[in-house]
Amino acid sequence: MRKSREARLAKEYGKEAMEEHQALMAWNDAENARLRKKREERLRREEEELQDRKLQGALNHARLMEEFLKQKEQEVLQLQEEARNFITPENLDERIQECLDNPRNYNFAIDKEGRVVKRSVLS
Repeated sequence: MRKSREARLAKEYGKEAMEEHQALMAWNDAENARLRKKREERLRREEEELQDRKLQGALNHARLMEEFLKQKEQEVLQLQEEARNFITPENLDERIQECLDNPRNYNFAIDKEGRVVKRSVLS
């Protein structure tokens, strides 16, 4: 198609117009090649940035999951420690006996400063 156009132009305008047309086409091809390289470089750079962002996101997600798991493990250990003090059917008799052996008196008051008052004015 290009050759037929060039042949038609050569007939219509002559050799000078043909040479100018070929020079402009060469410049256009060079400009297209330059812009293609620039576009390919930009796309490559954008792809690298996208990969970097994905990697950072994956690393952040892994770090957050690790922190979450550590927190949950700590909670489980704390609950296991607290479970030792739970009253269960297996240790119910033992706990009742322990309470009977060590009675506690909760008959006291606390004044405005937070001190424990064991005797009132009436007694």
